[in-house]
Amino acid sequence: MKRTIAIKAKTSSSDKKDLSELAIAYIDACNQISPYAYEHRCWNRVSLHNNVYSNIRASSLLGSQMVCNAIFSVCKAYKAQKAKKKPLKSPVVFRGNGSIHFDKRTYTLKGDVVSLYTLKGRIKITLNIGDFQRGFLEKGLPKEAELICKKGEWYFHLTVDLPDPAPLEGDVFFAVDLGENNVAAMSSGKLISGGKIRYERDKFLARRRKLQSNGSKSAKRALKRISGKESRRMKNENHKISKIIIQEATQYGASCIILEDLTNIRERIRAKKRERTRLHRWSFDQLQQQIEYKAVQAGFGVIYVNPAYSSKLCLDCDTLGIRYKNTFTCHCGNRQHSDLYACEKLCRFARSADLVRAVVNRPMVAGEKSSSYKLRPSGRSC
Repeated sequence: MKRTIAIKAKTSSSDKKDLSELAIAYIDACNQISPYAYEHRCWNRVSLHNNVYSNIRASSLLGSQMVCNAIFSVCKAYKAQKAKKKPLKSPVVFRGNGSIHFDKRTYTLKGDVVSLYTLKGRIKITLNIGDFQRGFLEKGLPKEAELICKKGEWYFHLTVDLPDPAPLEGDVFFAVDLGENNVAAMSSGKLISGGKIRYERDKFLARRRKLQSNGSKSAKRALKRISGKESRRMKNENHKISKIIIQEATQYGASCIILEDLTNIRERIRAKKRERTRLHRWSFDQLQQQIEYKAVQAGFGVIYVNPAYSSKLCLDCDTLGIRYKNTFTCHCGNRQHSDLYACEKLCRFARSADLVRAVVNRPMVAGEKSSSYKLRPSGRSC
């Protein structure tokens, strides 16, 4: 299991100058490699290395290993775009605030001091390692790293390879249904309201619109000052929510957490412009990622299921009912809280994922075919 820890570097003015020069050369090398990778659809690291290494090595100020790292960064960027399942319309552009990739040949960590490659030779920088980061370093093995500059300060993002936790015993499923009115509904019956989060996001949006429509220099300065504030606030909220979910799953005695596969949900949204604006800013993927890595760290298995019909299917009569706000009703007399009932159905979908047949005249709901769910590797199988 791998975790990434961010450590602030104590850099002097000369260190910042050397790192800035390295960043410029590194980004320039990536931008030279990117058009070739786009034109030839080549983002295999070995193939791309064989085709571009000599030219980049001759034209760039970077050393041989840093050129290899630049090739790796380009491949990683294109693979990330490919994972989004969107057509590439132009080469990926690397900007000045991008990260610099370091491997074991270009950095050395000894205690609180890291030795980094620069264009002028190695420099030693003291890292501000806290108790939280030190705990991970004591348990795991340091691997590759990324050096990132944020508002004039440099941060060393170090990947640590940790031992896999022992898998939890049992076959109890714990489903989490994500939404906007209720950010998370859980199998235990606990609901986390999304009213406060929606209010905060609407407030940020209204402020940005007001400043953008003003267009004055002071308004532009204010926009720059608050840039990223909303995303940081929402990331913090998602961390809090994911911690609550893991604690609830632990108390529930679960061994496996069920999440919804919401891939390409934004392309499927059919709503008015105001609702689309709000829903497109919904950071559900970030929340699911935080739930997943915390679950894996705690020994839970994680299963993603197709949530189709999870809000309308009746488990009593296997027909489609009616959902109105937070209430689900069916003609057979079944009446439930829609979000909590969806959790029960997600668990059923996960358990029935290996079935290969369906009832006649019934919609092909999620979970009736093995292709309707994804089991992400988490060190164990549910």
